[in-house]
Amino acid sequence: MSESSPAPDPAATPVASPAPSSWNLPNALTVARILLVPVFGWLLLSKGGDDTALRWWATAVFVVATATDRVDGDLARRRGLVTNFGKIADPIADKTLMGMAFVGLSVLGELPWWLTVLVLVREWGVTVLRFWVIRHGVMPAGRGGKVKTTLQFFGLLLFTLPLWSFPGADAWVLAARIVIGLAVVVTVVTGVDIVVKALRMRQTSERSAMKRARRAAARRERAGRQERASR
Repeated sequence: MSESSPAPDPAATPVASPAPSSWNLPNALTVARILLVPVFGWLLLSKGGDDTALRWWATAVFVVATATDRVDGDLARRRGLVTNFGKIADPIADKTLMGMAFVGLSVLGELPWWLTVLVLVREWGVTVLRFWVIRHGVMPAGRGGKVKTTLQFFGLLLFTLPLWSFPGADAWVLAARIVIGLAVVVTVVTGVDIVVKALRMRQTSERSAMKRARRAAARRERAGRQERASR
């Protein structure tokens, strides 16, 4: 991931006119990612999460599902197949997959529940916030959001792996805890930043400026009527 050329945000990519059909390969990959979520959850939680082979399979599904995120976005932009369905379904697929990983690892006792709840409230809260301000403009993902996603991915990847079977397992567990800890810090910081930007957008957008102008005009008109009536 390069800071000088961050990956484009699908939400900020305009839909072509006329709009392409929603029945296309990028959207199929997005739907496939959603369908892989229960498969990943079953593999992760089966046999109490203690089966080494199943944990490797869960890791493989997690990696493949995550990889489709970049592939479907690149395909949609390169082939002009960005659709409103894709712009809504893509972030839902991402958050559902990551949410399943956090919840599953907490069920297994490998991640504390407070951490999972904190991350999920932030992730879904930001999604709701984006829809709340959508009439005022699109809030593209910043570099901090991409760092957050990368840290979450590697942290969850490490915890999904059967680390107990690795040589020097304690060192691997420590590394996983450090990465997921950094992910949580960046998750919270970027969440606060997005809330601030959303509130600022609602105050400074063209839509808000037009509303303020209409209210000011209405107040002037009422004042004028009252002045004429008092003469």
